[in-house]
Amino acid sequence: MSRTTKDSSFSYHFSALQELASDALKIARKRGASACDVDVSEGFGQSVTVRHGEVETIEYNRDKGVGVTVYLGQQKGYASTSDFSSTALKETVEAALNIARFTAADPCAGLAEKELLARKVPDLDLYHPEKMPVETAIKIARHCESAAFAVSPLVNNSEGATVSTQEARFVSANSLGFMAGYPSSRNYIACSVIVGEGDAMQRDDWYSTSRRVRDMASPETIGDYAARRALARMGARKIKTCQVPVLFEAPLAASLIGSFVHAVSGGALYRKSTFLLDSLGTRIFPEHVNISERPHLKRGLASSAFDNDGVATRDREVVVDGILQGYFLSVYTARKLGMQTTGNAGGCHNLIVHPGEHDFRGLLKKMGRGLLVTELLGHGVNYVTGDYSRGAAGYWVENGEIQFPVEEITIAGNLRDMFSNIVAVGNDVLCRGSKQVGSILLGSMKVAGN
Repeated sequence: MSRTTKDSSFSYHFSALQELASDALKIARKRGASACDVDVSEGFGQSVTVRHGEVETIEYNRDKGVGVTVYLGQQKGYASTSDFSSTALKETVEAALNIARFTAADPCAGLAEKELLARKVPDLDLYHPEKMPVETAIKIARHCESAAFAVSPLVNNSEGATVSTQEARFVSANSLGFMAGYPSSRNYIACSVIVGEGDAMQRDDWYSTSRRVRDMASPETIGDYAARRALARMGARKIKTCQVPVLFEAPLAASLIGSFVHAVSGGALYRKSTFLLDSLGTRIFPEHVNISERPHLKRGLASSAFDNDGVATRDREVVVDGILQGYFLSVYTARKLGMQTTGNAGGCHNLIVHPGEHDFRGLLKKMGRGLLVTELLGHGVNYVTGDYSRGAAGYWVENGEIQFPVEEITIAGNLRDMFSNIVAVGNDVLCRGSKQVGSILLGSMKVAGN
């Protein structure tokens, strides 16, 4: 098997990954598999953490793997290995076949229909390798942490500043003739600081991530903002139990949209374990809420030409004027529901909640009096009923202005009511993953305190 040339940081030529995938398919066919799906990948990176100006950790990772899914009719088996040798590949295929032989037949099991598979794979500009010496990463992390400490003498402790660079590539192939793959990169800078002393300590953090290093916020900006967020939480207190408007800051608004995605995803739907069962074509959100999926955004953090089934992805409108237009389905879950796949095996691709007219300050003004939530704790979401209860921290707002920090409270409601009660979506869009959304203002939630 051919290794890469010296000027490449990957261990293998892309053609070597393709060759491995082809070999696995040939072995599976010879051993009697009626169909086969193969994923071959490799990745590497480094992560550096600096704390109080000193290097705390330096981590290097280099991984590779082959995953093989075989079908004996409608019996399915899966096995994987990190060994690229021909012997290991044969043993992995045989292990998958053995699992399939003892697995009950599933009428929904099998590869995607051939006509659904991606034929063209556009360049989505996802790969921007950054040859960052460890000395440079350490310097960047130190700059980030130093900027935090420089904000105030009250910033007296740190959980560290981290700089990470990662590169990966993969090949997916199946016995219907599909074979495609591409490289990608991901970079990350984060800082977490602690302020105050004794029982009066508070912490907060901030981070930036992107395909290209130059697209991230500067390390000084990240450190400075992390410190200011922590300082703003000094003197946090409880509030009395009340029913008030609640503003989810943009990073938390993404988790709220994540709850929506989970509730209308195939697995929850066919298991009938979601409060949004049979919700296609019904109103979930107010008329001003529109959500689009854009899988082919250049340098998008969740961009992909095809999903984990090899099905071609496409632009689509998920929510139009508050009405649900489509679920998130893989080939398997679509068959379980008697529907067509939406190209979402593996998750959503750049889900965009269309921003409204208000920026963050405008949303505070619109809310007037209520709670701004900047941190959520626990996992109190029941997707069967939609009941939602999470520990929270944030800020009390009066007359559209932040008054004081709040902690040790719980916010509660029902997701169905919360979704239908979205008053506004901000234009302070934050993109850190598969969902792009600004802060979200809800008309009313129960806030439990004293």
